[in-house]
Amino acid sequence: MKNGWEAVIGLEIHAQLSTESKIFCGCSTRFGDEPNSNTCPVCLGLPGSLPVLNRRAVELGARAALSLGLHVNEVSIFARKNYFYPDLPKGYQISQYDRPFSEKGLLEIMTAERDEGGHAREWRPMQIRITRLHLEEDAGKNVHEGLPETERYSYIDLNRAGTPLAEIVTEPDFRTSWEAYDYVNHVRRALQWVGASDADMEKGNLRCEANVSVRRIGEEKFGTKVELKNLNSVRFMQRAIEFEIERQIALIESGGKVTQETRLWDERAGQTRVMRSKEEAHDYRYFPEPDLQPLTVAAEWVEQIRSSMPELPDARRGRFTEQYELSFSDASLFVRDAALADFYERAAAASNPRGAANWLKGELLRELDAAGRQADESPVSPEELGALVRAVEEGRISGKQGKDVLVEMFKTGKGASRTIEDLGLAQVSDAGEIEKIVSGVLAANPQQLEAYRGGKEALFGFFVGQVMKASKGKANPKVVNELLQKKLKAE
Repeated sequence: MKNGWEAVIGLEIHAQLSTESKIFCGCSTRFGDEPNSNTCPVCLGLPGSLPVLNRRAVELGARAALSLGLHVNEVSIFARKNYFYPDLPKGYQISQYDRPFSEKGLLEIMTAERDEGGHAREWRPMQIRITRLHLEEDAGKNVHEGLPETERYSYIDLNRAGTPLAEIVTEPDFRTSWEAYDYVNHVRRALQWVGASDADMEKGNLRCEANVSVRRIGEEKFGTKVELKNLNSVRFMQRAIEFEIERQIALIESGGKVTQETRLWDERAGQTRVMRSKEEAHDYRYFPEPDLQPLTVAAEWVEQIRSSMPELPDARRGRFTEQYELSFSDASLFVRDAALADFYERAAAASNPRGAANWLKGELLRELDAAGRQADESPVSPEELGALVRAVEEGRISGKQGKDVLVEMFKTGKGASRTIEDLGLAQVSDAGEIEKIVSGVLAANPQQLEAYRGGKEALFGFFVGQVMKASKGKANPKVVNELLQKKLKAE
């Protein structure tokens, strides 16, 4: 809410489903191949070619829908969405309109406003109404080269034409840019978690659009909306929405009117700019796709898909907070992807939940992030991280030494015990051996011993330091402290 105004925001996400072939033909969906090398008469829209629905795309669409709490319809209809654009070879897109694959979802996410540094304030739950998730084919890609003021060329790459998409549309339930940010991140994680989509925005297999309008607080009528397109990162989307809110408020307050249009986000300039006037649904002249039968799925099949899915991120986070007594922030961190959540559970089983959490978030994740690796690529296995945690907690090495051991384990891939041995860091915990060292230190420092027993108790640290020095840092600090307290009190 800004100076008596509030934003009204709805989101559309286009997620490429992780199939090996396109939705209506057998061409590869592989990313990065030579332009126009993965095409055939079907995805090029050549006369006489007929589409055949990819069963795997339907399965992944169901996983996506169920992960977001949507109802999968028993019957859905494919339709032709007619419009002309250079990268749409048929002159229409096979999509769904009035009878979508799934609809009527209610999704709960966690959201928070941020300070200027982007740090979350107080997290709170928020419910989002998802209108629909429908299946469709993607268009191709326009590639532009050169500057407008000089020679400029445009090329068409149709490798992407016909790749399967799940379009996820919400109701206008968002009021801030950060709510939208948290929702898109939630959806990305859910799709990746269930294996429905790689959801990699850099590769273009997840794209989002935002419909933004503003109205005075207390008004029920929506303002004129503007669609923001081609938002290729979640952070860019948040910035674009924030700018658009400010732009629309300033425009109205200065006596102007918001025009319904499509705008692009210019990250370099930090502003949105006009792309074209916005089309309405009737402009696309939807009608049922005559070359495809209605898509029918049985309730039993949907339940099979549901039962094959893993525990979802929110459920797992809730279990982590209860079963392992983790904080909300720690549990949220560990369920940011499935591999990290699995890693944590195995490390906790190999040591203890609290110790595993501290070493994973504080030390190992730092090494992984610096190396650009994911948890399932870690040279330190969950079991060996657990072994390191046990070594520290049992007093075989100190916490400081443990950090050095972890760095070495990450470099070499060796286990905790072997690395501790190679670095010569194994602590001496034998009370008899340490007692000899303590006795020797006291005998070598009679003046300090007399001063301590005379009331100068600050010298206790001096004796600890001398024992650790004499043992070359290998004496177990806990045993050292216990024996010194006993010996120093003896007359």
